[in-house]
Amino acid sequence: MEQLSRRHVAQRWLARLALTAAGAAVALPLVVAGLRSIALVAAALGGTALTAAGAWWVLTRRGVVRALAVVLTAATPLAVLAYYDRANLLWVVASSLGLWALAVAAGRSAMRATRAHEARLRERIAARPRRPFLIMNPRSGGGKVGDFGLKEKAEALGARVVLLDPDQPQDVAELARRAADEGADLLGVAGGDGTQALVAGVAAERGLPFLVICAGTRNHFAMDLGLDRADPATCLDALRDGVELRVDLAYVGDRPFVNNVSFGAYAAVVQSPAYRDDKVGTILELLPDLLTHRAGPRLTATAGDTVIDEPQAVLVSNNPYRTDDPAGLGRRDRLDTGLLGVLGVKVDNAAQAAGLLMGPRVASGLTVATAREVVTTADAAEIEAGVDGEALVLPTPVRCRISHGALRVRVPRSRPGVPATGVRTDWRRLRKLALTMGRTAAGRSHRPGA
Repeated sequence: MEQLSRRHVAQRWLARLALTAAGAAVALPLVVAGLRSIALVAAALGGTALTAAGAWWVLTRRGVVRALAVVLTAATPLAVLAYYDRANLLWVVASSLGLWALAVAAGRSAMRATRAHEARLRERIAARPRRPFLIMNPRSGGGKVGDFGLKEKAEALGARVVLLDPDQPQDVAELARRAADEGADLLGVAGGDGTQALVAGVAAERGLPFLVICAGTRNHFAMDLGLDRADPATCLDALRDGVELRVDLAYVGDRPFVNNVSFGAYAAVVQSPAYRDDKVGTILELLPDLLTHRAGPRLTATAGDTVIDEPQAVLVSNNPYRTDDPAGLGRRDRLDTGLLGVLGVKVDNAAQAAGLLMGPRVASGLTVATAREVVTTADAAEIEAGVDGEALVLPTPVRCRISHGALRVRVPRSRPGVPATGVRTDWRRLRKLALTMGRTAAGRSHRPGA
């Protein structure tokens, strides 16, 4: 009880620190600069708009116009900083930003204990597997399987391990099905998200637990499970002392995916044979035509009642990504909502490009939605798609759906990403936390016998 009380006191003071720092971040420019603070804000907003416009022209133009746009994009932030410096207000801006950073950090710390349990997946006690079967890609993630001795460590824990031969492509889903037929009671993969998804589909199909070993390059699925991506060997702890989570598995057609499916400009660019050897050059060459609809199919995405006409890009994710907190972009609060996340980008001019930098609430070119099914159509029989990082061509219409709680994931009890995942800065809740806890404490102190 005393420990709980101390935690509440710490939360209350962290919430107060967050609100005080946020107020100071706003008040400092007003006190020091007075009416000139309006010019500070105007310069920041104008600089942001010009930078975004320049970036849009870099991506959609070629030749001299692109070169001028590069100069504009690079010079605008420098010009804004120079303006602040000449007005002797650069320190005010820097201090205000520092106070705002302190406010956000304190706010997240205050809310971590109250919010973390909301994002944490329910854990179930799991018996130790007797016949685990693991597939490992020795080239994935630059050779993490060999660097961390994953094969040897897994075999020491009783697992049967199959190393993929990069020179002889194998059907990993078929390998997993064969292992299940032979009595495997757990399926796992050390590799990228695309390989993870294929074996996860078999695990869900057979009702077997699935083990994620984050030996790929990015491992977004592992990140949202809270696994230690810096040390893939810790994932193997789930074989001796693990717990089980129930998460959703998404499908594009009949193919499972654990992260996302992308359609449009990016998906088209990665299909190019030149992309692997010259990513930047290929992007700059292809994007002008793709973003201005001079090339590529015209897409329409339907997610429930939401229809996105002719977007340049559509991203469908297995559970929604966070969009309201820049520090949480690219992460999912939960993996068990039973909903697909949908992000549609439609930018037709520099003004809409500038709006994207202002956030989803004001960006007219950004559509954010959720649905159990998303259908993407086009004025073409086939469209390019990126499925968990794999470049594919799919027949239209393309249907994405989600299977709620279909996947049993075996994870270690100790995971560094839990419970920090899912903490947001909710200023209204922080204010309530700072005030109501203070009143509660005061009320207790006046009780008879207190």
